[in-house]
Amino acid sequence: MPLRTACPIAPSAAEYARLKTMAYGHKTEHRLRVRAQVVLHAARGRSNARIAQETGLHLDTVRRWRGRFAEQGLPGLKDRQRCGRPPVFTPLQVAEVKALACRLPAESGVPLSHWSCPELAYEATRRGIAAFVSASTVRRWLADDALKPWQHRSWIFITDPDFRAKAQRVLDLYARTWQGTPLDADEYVISADKKTSIQARCRCHPTLAPGQARAMRVNHTYGRGGALAYLAAYDVHRSKVSGRTEPRTGIDPFMNLVTQVMSLEPYKSAKRVFWIVDNGSSHRGQKAADRLTAAFPNAVMVHTPVHASWLNQVEIYFSVVQRKVVTPNDFTDLAQVEDRLRAFEDRYNATAQPFQWKFTTSDLDDLLARLDRHTADHQEESSVALAA
Repeated sequence: MPLRTACPIAPSAAEYARLKTMAYGHKTEHRLRVRAQVVLHAARGRSNARIAQETGLHLDTVRRWRGRFAEQGLPGLKDRQRCGRPPVFTPLQVAEVKALACRLPAESGVPLSHWSCPELAYEATRRGIAAFVSASTVRRWLADDALKPWQHRSWIFITDPDFRAKAQRVLDLYARTWQGTPLDADEYVISADKKTSIQARCRCHPTLAPGQARAMRVNHTYGRGGALAYLAAYDVHRSKVSGRTEPRTGIDPFMNLVTQVMSLEPYKSAKRVFWIVDNGSSHRGQKAADRLTAAFPNAVMVHTPVHASWLNQVEIYFSVVQRKVVTPNDFTDLAQVEDRLRAFEDRYNATAQPFQWKFTTSDLDDLLARLDRHTADHQEESSVALAA
């Protein structure tokens, strides 16, 4: 009986590079890694028997993958489609479970805030959709359509009738423009707000520093050392922060911050200093704007729209403070909190660069247009539902 000759293997340069990635890549499945190694050995002119000896595979296995690559190339190394076990559940049962997942539990009379896969499996069995279905099966069905009923996102409607005009003023100031005119060199833009209730939590046991293969350890129990408010004014274009701590928030603490900033150069002798603030009680409405101008004639208060504090750049700075200074909260007393905040201001001002603010008025128009389309679509759906 004549001996069978091995199929000659001559991969292209692209195929050879792909085979090497498959054979030695850390994220490649083991079965694909072994098959790629077989083909690479074959491309070097080695016999099937030698490849089987070096890889520890059966001779028939080496012959199979060598032949598949010779016939089909790289696609031949993948598993062929198998018929598999007959489906246990009908498409109708799968669709009913997915439909149940797309409804709020309260609408189905279930006392839950959201669905989980075990709860959906139990409810499907209770309703007679299936005699029994496991949570892992339900999870696989939901994954096919990227359904995640256990997650939620919050949202809020725009309630400010002048939302666009107010937002555009803020965005124009970030672009150094006011009422269509570029700002002069001696005009500044300051973003100001407060971070409330920074607590001094004195841990009952000392915090352990991180070590090899060990994260920093913070004791869960603590004693309360009081709380304070941190007010900050962030110069948008110079990336300079001026802050102060107060026992509480209010009009007087905010005006103390304004006085602290406006008493220093270059703001003291500036042509105009624009103060961007939200609609908090410390600086709400025209009265607050008049109060600011009366105290400092070169100061102009600019309010963000209602429910739009995300337009205020100082909130980004507060997020930095939360991550780098406050968390994890481990302070002996409020004096240590104050010292840490002041020291961080100096450290930040020494190296900070202006935030790369990329949200422009064009992005604002796109956002409002999407919201209008969304509102119109939902109003149409509601009208159809009421008519039915």
